Amino acid sequence: MCLAVPSKVISVQDNTAVIDVYGAQRTISLLLMEDKPAAGDYVLVHAGFAIQKIDEDYAKETMILLDQFTALQE
Repeated sequence: MCLAVPSKVISVQDNTAVIDVYGAQRTISLLLMEDKPAAGDYVLVHAGFAIQKIDEDYAKETMILLDQFTALQE
C-alpha cells in the first residue's frame, strides 16, 4: 500500500522544502508542484516529493485517521 502523508511546510528554498511530519523534519522535493507552497502550508508527500497542497483541516483530519489506522495494527 502506498500513502501520501500530510506534512506541514516549515521552510522553502528553490525546489526543496523542509517539512514536519509527526515531529520529524526532513527535506523534500517540490519539483512536481506547479503551485509552490509557502511556510505554514500543508502538502501531501509521497516518496520524498510534495504532490499536492491541502488545507489545514484536511491535513489534520487525515492525520487523525492515520493515527487510528496505526493503532489498529498494534
